[in-house]
Amino acid sequence: MGCGAALSLPVQAQEAVPPGSAHGFDVRLALRASQDAVGRELGEHLFRDRNGRTVALSGYRGKPLLVSFIYTGCFQICPGTTRALQQAVQALEKSVGPGQFNVVSIGFNQPEDSPQALKAFAAKFNIGSGNWEFLSPRAADVPALARDFGFLFQPTTAGFDHVLQLSLVDAQGRIVRQIYGEQLNAADLGEPLRLLLAGAPVARERVLEGLWERVRLVCTVYDAKTGNYRVDYTLPIQIAGGLTFFVVMMVFFFNEWRASRRSARQRPPARPRRA
Repeated sequence: MGCGAALSLPVQAQEAVPPGSAHGFDVRLALRASQDAVGRELGEHLFRDRNGRTVALSGYRGKPLLVSFIYTGCFQICPGTTRALQQAVQALEKSVGPGQFNVVSIGFNQPEDSPQALKAFAAKFNIGSGNWEFLSPRAADVPALARDFGFLFQPTTAGFDHVLQLSLVDAQGRIVRQIYGEQLNAADLGEPLRLLLAGAPVARERVLEGLWERVRLVCTVYDAKTGNYRVDYTLPIQIAGGLTFFVVMMVFFFNEWRASRRSARQRPPARPRRA
């Protein structure tokens, strides 16, 4: 089965798109459903991974999660978006460190998107990362799963019409951002992911380590030339400079205050004037 019209439209373009595609797919409705899912706490869903083991969606809680919907019969759009996502994930791992987030690609065309088919799809792209899994739901579970994520799709003679979306889920299992587009890159994913990681609660016994991670995450910037993130120390240097200046000025004024008090104590008392 070939690939249908996987529509790569940003949310800002909702009012500019026609009511439907050539196949009658309602783009505005799809984008509205996608955006309505933001803030939703996801329900429990069960899958089989590439090795046929049962996996629960709730098992990914505790870290940010990137969720994409694919189907293995797509020979153009899905492979392209998966390849772009792979490059973005590799760049993000260099920025925030390995194991800081998880990725799942869900095969929604059942029963064709079996664990074996997804395993072959992942192998084609040499995706063997421990934090990226390809999941196969039961055919009966796909409608509820798609509704939960706000993912609308429509079968066509060529495949499926659907909006290309990547759902960013927080550590508590809530969708916090829908990211759209065929050519995803680290810049698209990096900002919201870094905000999630920077705002994660830090264990009391690791306060200093967590503080450094917050500074490092906030101060990384995307380099469009290399496609990677790099650490920008300008902000912490400016903050340190400002704090140093403040401390120096406080010490200066304190010393001046002490000197004036010492001078006042050493000065002889004034004699009263006689009339």
